[in-house]
Amino acid sequence: MEEDFLIEMDYAGLTARLKRLSDAFVYSTKEFYKSIDLDIEPNWHMIFLILQKNERMTVMEIAEALRLSHPAIVKLINKMKKHGYIKSEIDASDARKYQLRLSEKALEKLPQLEKYWAAGNESVAEIMNHNREILKQLEMLEENITKEDFKQRTERILKTNKP
Repeated sequence: MEEDFLIEMDYAGLTARLKRLSDAFVYSTKEFYKSIDLDIEPNWHMIFLILQKNERMTVMEIAEALRLSHPAIVKLINKMKKHGYIKSEIDASDARKYQLRLSEKALEKLPQLEKYWAAGNESVAEIMNHNREILKQLEMLEENITKEDFKQRTERILKTNKP
């Protein structure tokens, strides 16, 4: 195997390696969906599943549950609405909010999508040699960055290491 400078960078290469892996999964998933003429995007999977589980949610509830930004969820939801997979209704208790739910189109496609997602999960398991350790490590990273993010830690370290 060729030298990989990101591996050589050690900790400094982590974010680039995570991005590279994410891109590899996303682009390959897009290619798969295109090959079977499916009009969804890879990052919609989590929205389908959370709305399937909870039936109705607001954008803010989805963002909080997924620990993603409100603008990122709005962008996903708007694309899904445009493709007819999401319906929104004004919240009966608060007219400023919208309750989101899967559309009839989404519900009709769910059995087919679930088949693809199950195969996709098995593909990821194979890629990971059925080793769940990286999932535990990712959870640890997420917990640690929530407690004190990169900026905070770097500032603390610089302050502590002042001559």
